[in-house]
Amino acid sequence: MNIPTQCPFSGRPLTPDDSPLLADEAGCPADPVEAAGAFLDQFARENNTAPDPARRKEAAEEIRQHGFYNQTPAELAFACRLAWRNSRRCIGRRFWETLEVADARDITTAEGIFEACVAHLRRSTNGGRIQPLITVFAPSGPDAPGPRIHNYQLIRYAGYRAADGTVLGDPAETNFTARLIEAGWTPPQTRSAFDLLPLLIEVPGEKPRFFPVPPDAVLEVPITHPTLPWFADLRLQWHALPAVSNLTLMTGGARYTAAPFSGYYMVTEIAARNFGDPYRYNLLPIVADRLDPQLRAHDPFWRDRALVELTAAVLHSFRRAGVTMVDHHTASRQFMDHLEKEKAAGRPVPGDWSWLVPPISGSASPVFHRAYDPRRRLPDFVSEARRNG
Repeated sequence: MNIPTQCPFSGRPLTPDDSPLLADEAGCPADPVEAAGAFLDQFARENNTAPDPARRKEAAEEIRQHGFYNQTPAELAFACRLAWRNSRRCIGRRFWETLEVADARDITTAEGIFEACVAHLRRSTNGGRIQPLITVFAPSGPDAPGPRIHNYQLIRYAGYRAADGTVLGDPAETNFTARLIEAGWTPPQTRSAFDLLPLLIEVPGEKPRFFPVPPDAVLEVPITHPTLPWFADLRLQWHALPAVSNLTLMTGGARYTAAPFSGYYMVTEIAARNFGDPYRYNLLPIVADRLDPQLRAHDPFWRDRALVELTAAVLHSFRRAGVTMVDHHTASRQFMDHLEKEKAAGRPVPGDWSWLVPPISGSASPVFHRAYDPRRRLPDFVSEARRNG
C-alpha cells in the first residue's frame, strides 16, 4: 500500500513540506507514517530512551495496511498527556503530566462503553477532589469506523423548547434533547432546568442507543452566594465534572473517535459562559434585577456587576462543597508558569488567544498581553462536526 496523497479522514491534499508534528484543522498530518515515526521518536526522547527503528518500521507497516497502528499502553498514555499539553484552547495545561489514562480499547459493545463512561465519572469526580482522566476506546481507520459518544459532554442538562420558543433548561441542548426523545427517551415527569441527559452511544454496525446516567454517578453543586441570601432562591446548580466526550483524539498514526476526558472547572466556564451567555441560561438580566430592579435602566455596567456576583457565587459554592475549582486569575498565572517551563524544555506551546483569555477581566490576566502560535500539533483533540445537533 502506497503512502496516501491525501488525508484519509478530511480529504485534504498532503504536501511534502508539512512537518509530521503539524496537522490541519481536521487533525490530519501531512504523512501519517512520518507523524507516527515522529511521535515514537518523541516518546523515546522524552522518556530518555533511544529511538527504536524496529518499532517505527512496525508502526509504518500497520498504518499502510490498516490506516492506523496499535499503540502500546505506554505509548497511548504518553499520547494522551501530549494531547492535553498540545490543546490550544486549554488554560490548565500546567498539570498535563497528572492525567490518568484508562485503556478501554478492548471494549466493543455499547453497553460496555456506557459502563466504562460511568466508571470514568466516578473515578474522575473522586468525591469532589477532581482527578484528570481520559478513557480511550477502540481506534478508527479509513475503512473501520470507531465508536462514538454523541453527547458533547458525559454530563449535560436537557433543553426543552416550548411552542412559543421559550426554553426550559439548556438552550444549547434543545436539538439533542429532541433527538433523544424521538429515539425513545422519556424525560422526568416533572421537567426542570437541570435534567440529566442520557448518553447516546454508537458502535460500528449498530444504530446509536441511549443509556440513562445513574444520578449517583453525578456530583452536583447547589449555587448560593456568600453575602446575598436571595441567590439560593434562583435554585441554580451545576455538575462538578466537565467531561468532554465528542472530540477525536488524534495521536499521529492513530485516531480515537471516543475518548472522553475530564479535568476540573475554571469558575468562568460555568458563571460567565454556561450561566451568563445569552444563548445559554442567560442569567445576567435575572441577577441584575435581583441586585436592583432599576439597575439595567441606569447603570451601563449592569452586566459586569451581575457577572461578578454570579462568578463569586459559583466559586463560593464549589469551595463550600469541597469540589476542585480554579479561579481565572490563578489559572492565568499557572498558564504563564507552564509557558516558562515549556520554554526551558525547548518545546513550543500552541495556543488559541480567544480561548485562553478569560471571559471576564481579560486584560487583568497575564495571558491577555501576548500572542500564541495557533498551529495544531499532534497529538491533539480534534473537533469534528457536532454529531448531536
